[in-house]
Amino acid sequence: MSDKNKIVLAYSGGLDTSVICRWLQETYDAEVVTFTADIGQGEEVEPAREKAKAMGVKEIYIEDITEDFVANYVFPMFRANTVYEGEYLLGTSIARPLIARRLVEIAKETGAFAVSHGATGKGNDQVRFELGAYALDPDIRVIAPWREWDLSSRESLMDFCEKHQIPVDYKRGSKSPYSMDANLLHISYEGGGLEDPSTPADEDMWRWTVSSEVAPDKAEIIELTYKFGDPVALNGKPLSAAEMLRELNRLGGIHGVGRSDIVENRMVGMKSRGCYETPGGTIMLRGHRAMESITLDREVGHLKDELMPRYAKMIYNGYWWSPERKVLQALINESQIPVNGTVTLKLYKGSVTVVARASADSLYDEDVVTFEDDQGAYDQVDAGGFIKLNALRLRLGAKRGRDYS
Repeated sequence: MSDKNKIVLAYSGGLDTSVICRWLQETYDAEVVTFTADIGQGEEVEPAREKAKAMGVKEIYIEDITEDFVANYVFPMFRANTVYEGEYLLGTSIARPLIARRLVEIAKETGAFAVSHGATGKGNDQVRFELGAYALDPDIRVIAPWREWDLSSRESLMDFCEKHQIPVDYKRGSKSPYSMDANLLHISYEGGGLEDPSTPADEDMWRWTVSSEVAPDKAEIIELTYKFGDPVALNGKPLSAAEMLRELNRLGGIHGVGRSDIVENRMVGMKSRGCYETPGGTIMLRGHRAMESITLDREVGHLKDELMPRYAKMIYNGYWWSPERKVLQALINESQIPVNGTVTLKLYKGSVTVVARASADSLYDEDVVTFEDDQGAYDQVDAGGFIKLNALRLRLGAKRGRDYS
């Protein structure tokens, strides 16, 4: 039976969600259950417990779901070489379906009638959270305070805190110039001076990576071992999914790998400028494509490349839990069965370069490709007929006066 007085809130303990917690308690006469997720954002999440207690919250969920995040969300996405609009590695997007899943699960565990989040009415996250929640529980109610209340600025939030005696770490006049979101895959920056796309980002904004100018002058060589499309060992050492991404982030950060400054198209219709640091993901993407280059059948690889933009759009727009993503994921996972072996990469001043690749499942045949005597492995005479057959439609069109110039 649902409890009409319980709402599960995605809670960070920061200014926004602290205000939301009290607002939900008063507006809905509700008991708030808080959920704080550790997905590798690099900050302590335990302080959220004391903050929630100070707000009168009795049921407090604080969970480390980092392994689940990387193994069951990040890795499946990278099997598809997923990039949104040519540049964005979807660091924020891919974290939302997991958080939505836990919100719904906790709602069922506690008997809550609704879930709530702190995403604004202008962004993509409101869509991702809510599509995920409805897909997992069609009867759940989702409460989005930023679309309901009349608090429209940080100053109005602070006034609310003072009026309701809410303890927060935020101080007037000391607001960070950027809106940041971090997890083990990336850290993002929006707002502030970045809202003008003609203004370069400040160098001191970046937190995970050094600039290429000050990166080490000596390159670093690393070897990734892949099994079924996922990196499972670094320099011969087996690592869990989260351990792998954490170490690649460290190495990439040292060498200035993974910075991007892009203008993307949000699902809600506007363009948005954002800066991202995705060092480990950038390394994984380059290594995975190198591994696929020798293990995937040509047409399978091309099919994946054709489908990838649609897969990326599904994730960006919040459709991780959709039937089409599930079906497409099955195809992608099947394609990864032969994607096994090792890739050697060079990290140097912001770049990731493939040095070597090897696999017992390789389709690369030296006897066929060699410029030397292939001892009958490939008859070059056959190429003449092949070319004439493929040129037939072009020749017929030219004879009928079609101008292809």
